[in-house]
Amino acid sequence: MTRPPGRAATLLVAVLLAAALPAAAQSPPAGTPAAPTVQLAVPATGTPDARTGVDIYEEFVGGLAQPACEDASPRWESHFAHVPAQLAAADSEVLPLFAYVVDALRQAHLPTEYALIPFVESGYRPGARSASGPAGLWQFIALTARNHKIPMRPGFDGRLSPIEATRAAVRYLKTLHGMFAGDWRLAVMAFNAGEYRVLGALKRHDMRAADARPEALASLSGITRAYVVKLHALSCLMVEAGRERDFREALDRPVARLVAIELPADAASLDAFAAREGLDAARLKRLNPAVAPQGTARAGGVHVLVPAAAATAARGAVAN
Repeated sequence: MTRPPGRAATLLVAVLLAAALPAAAQSPPAGTPAAPTVQLAVPATGTPDARTGVDIYEEFVGGLAQPACEDASPRWESHFAHVPAQLAAADSEVLPLFAYVVDALRQAHLPTEYALIPFVESGYRPGARSASGPAGLWQFIALTARNHKIPMRPGFDGRLSPIEATRAAVRYLKTLHGMFAGDWRLAVMAFNAGEYRVLGALKRHDMRAADARPEALASLSGITRAYVVKLHALSCLMVEAGRERDFREALDRPVARLVAIELPADAASLDAFAAREGLDAARLKRLNPAVAPQGTARAGGVHVLVPAAAATAARGAVAN
């Protein structure tokens, strides 16, 4: 398809601006004491502690179910044009979090289009809250969170935990992917609207999941049908960005892997844990908004995201 004029130039400017702006300015408008256990979600390649942003990008593109972009929506590509700049920004948490989600999906043998859902839902902000109730990276409502075993209790909203929310989202997407014959488009419709609505629409339009035409499921809401269009446009925007030298150069930097560890029993707070392990407390809080930075953080065995090297050091400290 014909792309809007000036696409490459616009993207290049956005990437260069991202390097100069603070992370907050790049965001789109808009949860039994034991020794820590590290749960690595890593692809077969790369080092245990870090890889480059280019490696992460290639993992994402390599996992796309629909890499062809002839039918991408120019409207939604324009709407999400800020996303490559978010990934390119060196002072943003978006790229490490995106990598964490991509790794989880690749391990589950799921298409990486699903890694784009948090861009649509929350702009990849773990602490995002909607006035209508949804919260976190994946914007789960409370009822859905409980149905998918996301821990929610006084003082801890697991929807705000990238660990808990991503585990639940990947489990649910795995179920939907199988339920709808491996068609990522039907699965994301079901993620948005619920599987029973999509099953009902297939029956109403006399289609089977194996050979359905998702765009023809007119009985579903326009919002649900547009969800597929948004994610495909986003994936195509990412594919296009990878052809830009400036974008790839901005990504060509070490990016620490994020891994989940259980806070040690003697960690009274995030601040105390960060001070003890020599971690950036502000970054730790941004990555783990479900955990109160002050006061007890260990009730029920709370897990936090930390750089892999810090996780190894923390585990060694407890073992000693």
